Amino acid sequence: MKVQEVPKAQVEAAVVATKNISFIYRYFSLTLLLSASNLLYAVVLPEERADAMYHRYDGGGMVIDGPSILVRKNIAEKYSIAANYYIDSVSSASIDVLTSGASEYTEERIESSLDFTYLEDKSLINIGYTTSQENDYEASSFRIDFSQDFFGDMSTLSMGFSQGNDDITQTDNENFSEKLERRHYRIGLAQILTRHLIANINYESIIDEGYLQNPYRFILVNTGTAYNVEAERYPNTRNSDAVSLKLSYHLPWSAAIKSRLGYFTDSWGIKSQSIELDYSQQLNKRWLVDLRIRQYQQGEADFYANAFDIDSALQTFVGRDKELSEYSSFSVGLGASYEWTFNHRIEKARVNFQVDYMLFDYDNFHEVTSETTASFGIGNEPLYSFNAYALRLFFSIWY
Repeated sequence: MKVQEVPKAQVEAAVVATKNISFIYRYFSLTLLLSASNLLYAVVLPEERADAMYHRYDGGGMVIDGPSILVRKNIAEKYSIAANYYIDSVSSASIDVLTSGASEYTEERIESSLDFTYLEDKSLINIGYTTSQENDYEASSFRIDFSQDFFGDMSTLSMGFSQGNDDITQTDNENFSEKLERRHYRIGLAQILTRHLIANINYESIIDEGYLQNPYRFILVNTGTAYNVEAERYPNTRNSDAVSLKLSYHLPWSAAIKSRLGYFTDSWGIKSQSIELDYSQQLNKRWLVDLRIRQYQQGEADFYANAFDIDSALQTFVGRDKELSEYSSFSVGLGASYEWTFNHRIEKARVNFQVDYMLFDYDNFHEVTSETTASFGIGNEPLYSFNAYALRLFFSIWY
């Protein structure tokens, strides 16, 4: 396969397509938007606790891991303060690297956040600020959320707004500097339907304005005899909308089942649907196990193509990010927790282990490498697919 030479630093940096997305949902791509606000079924202060977590993702040639620490303290039964510190270490030899022939890429992202919560009667107000830093990307966001119980605490209405501002630079290019602004609106209603059944419906809208593409990623232009490369060109605005419905049912025995349906659409032409099922079983006073499955289906963006011909490469917007393509994923997860109780300053402690196994199948993104092009011919490379796992191990104490 003959590919026009691309600066090595640019290609290596292109592998991190999911920068600045919280790790736990990173592998779900656009479905992060579908995981609606964490709505409480009753307005109360968060519990005083401290958490230490280790997370790891391994799949598609990418490994992401690191620790996270969170501490929360309540004051006078009306106020709560929380601080979180989060690290992602990334190493990758993903399909982007294989396509270009570049070497493995590594980087580190550090995130910190501070939250303040105020409780007044049946109202809860939360204000938070988050910053994250990478070698070529700095992000900051402010958020405010409001929750209100009514109808005898049978209903909880929640509303929220976030404002994010990102500064984007480019390795080995001091003259490159771009900005991205995000506004995130959300509203949700949690309703106790019966003593065993709770429903939760949520709507979210995100408005992105600014530099929305990856400054390192490129498209492939099929000339008939070789692939040339050109920089991607994205619109500078994106409006996204998502709605989800979640039902939680407590079974007659010590167990619960939860289901969730999600739908997403945006101004780039992407539409997706997801369905999740979760079963939790209390084995005894100390052990809890959880089993979950998830199916996700997505359509492609209007300006996406695996490879453009010479004429189509001249259109206004072009992109080859596989997360903009048509694809599906399936995941199955298992979790277990063990809890201790105390009669001293520490009320209880819990250790949690969660692992998810995921399969990704791309319908129109091909595995373009020197080997596949030589074997199958230019434009006939096999469709790309991969499997991955995500591991989370965390320890919590309540005080």
